[in-house]
Amino acid sequence: MYLPKTPIRFIFYFLKNQYGKVLLMMLASLAWASKESLFPYFLKNFVNTLQSYPGDPEKALNAVGTLFSIFSLVWIVSEIFQRSQGLVSIYFFPKLKTQIRTAVFDYVQLHSNEYFANNFAGNISNKISNLPTSCHIILEMLIEPFLTAILYVSFVIVMFFHINALFAWIFLTWLCLHALITFSILMKGNKLWEIHSEAVSTLNGKIVDVLTNISNVRLFSKNKYESQYLTAYLKDEVNKSQKAMWNIELANIAYAINGSFLIIGTTYMLIYAWGHRWISLGDFTQIGMQTIWSLGWVWHISFMLTQFTRELGTVKNSLKLINVKHELVDKPNALSLIVKKGEIQFKDVCFYYRKKSIVFNHLNVTIHPGEKIGLVGFSGSGKSTFVNLILRFYDLQSGQIQIDNQTIAEVTQDSLRSQISMIPQDPSLFHRSLMENIRYGRLNASDEEVIQASKLAHCHEFIEFLDQGYHCLVGERGIKLSGGQRQRIAIARAILKNAPILILDEATSSLDSVTEKIIHEGLENLMKNKTTLVIAHRLSTLANMDRILVFHHGKIIEQGTKESLLELKGHFYTLWNMQSNGFLPE
Repeated sequence: MYLPKTPIRFIFYFLKNQYGKVLLMMLASLAWASKESLFPYFLKNFVNTLQSYPGDPEKALNAVGTLFSIFSLVWIVSEIFQRSQGLVSIYFFPKLKTQIRTAVFDYVQLHSNEYFANNFAGNISNKISNLPTSCHIILEMLIEPFLTAILYVSFVIVMFFHINALFAWIFLTWLCLHALITFSILMKGNKLWEIHSEAVSTLNGKIVDVLTNISNVRLFSKNKYESQYLTAYLKDEVNKSQKAMWNIELANIAYAINGSFLIIGTTYMLIYAWGHRWISLGDFTQIGMQTIWSLGWVWHISFMLTQFTRELGTVKNSLKLINVKHELVDKPNALSLIVKKGEIQFKDVCFYYRKKSIVFNHLNVTIHPGEKIGLVGFSGSGKSTFVNLILRFYDLQSGQIQIDNQTIAEVTQDSLRSQISMIPQDPSLFHRSLMENIRYGRLNASDEEVIQASKLAHCHEFIEFLDQGYHCLVGERGIKLSGGQRQRIAIARAILKNAPILILDEATSSLDSVTEKIIHEGLENLMKNKTTLVIAHRLSTLANMDRILVFHHGKIIEQGTKESLLELKGHFYTLWNMQSNGFLPE
């Protein structure tokens, strides 16, 4: 999936097939600029005509009738164009924001687990939310006030040259000085607002982190500590905001001084020019009005430029985080994985997270179709990495992992993971209903199938006693349920998915012994005719495994049934004897 990396290219990337709407809005800006610049011109002609009208003042309308008709037509046409711009905006900008938000969300979802581990979820969410809004504001500014102001000022300069070149040169001199001030301020302001945007995102991420862990805050009575902890980030945001705002205020002071020279100087020259009959009274009126209006227009645009650079900084800052290169990508023309047997092979696999910390070095192992495999070893021995590599959460440095003789790096990630059911040690649920959470295993499952899976996982018993039953919301990450209840929901979800390969990562660790015994039969049914990998710290749960792989420092140093490994009296025997209450020590 491709997204442009620079703000302007990113915005225009989403204007495909919508240039007609953009053109219509630009024509509306042209009509607006024409109306604004032509009104003083019409007023000038009204003044000159009426000043020299020799007839009855009550019949003065006859003298300006044609001019009045043209003026009225121009005004009405301009208003029609402007209203059409508003109507087009109603259908254009919301759709544009939706397209951006959807594309960015889809792109972010394709990042690796490591990306989400290294970045606050709140920070990512904040940038996904801000990006479409900032793009909308930038594009709206470019089409409406900026384009209108450029056209208006261009019309004014042409008119001034037509009346008297002196006033055109005065106006151009002021405009150049104003532009010089603006861009010198913006060069610094753009960087300041980008820094401020990052400070805001960091602050939001910290706040979300506290709220996500609010139970820990309460358990350790750390409300005051968290308030103090956030104070540093709040002060940092305020400090960076003030620096950026000072930059704006310095620009306003410079604009005021430069604008005063324009108004005072132009007014003085108008009086002088009219006194020497260089210009007519109508010219005096037109130049005076257009100068004051131009000052207002340009000042307004200069003020909006600070907002423009702020939004541009927000887009740039968001793209830095969101639009980084995907760490894991499907190969061009990657095929879908087809699993008929469920054989898994590690062929000369080399993998490390960091170059100085090698996990697997030329690992070779075959897991036969339908085989139930236990994975044991101390923490950090490589068990979790082993299953993460099967799920292709990371790419190998060398070697291959194959499922039914298909290299997983050459098939699509979605098709690979659709063939694997994973029940993690600490399952996470969506803040949705229980029905939706269980049905996540197979979206087209009927309510009856969901309930049947729940019964097999023995979670139907507690669900039916909830106020809203299967329609009860579980809270963020499933916080309204106990750990054991969440794990039973995860088991029901895996039962419903019914993938040919099953991975259990301490799937019953959060269950009491009675409940574990109750759902053991459900797990046995789930494992039938499936290639199953079971990570266990409680070695007694591996009694019915066909084979146990013993990991130590990234190597499989022993393998066999529980009985054969105990007879061997090797590392597994040592682990078995070291168990306390059935669990491995750290």
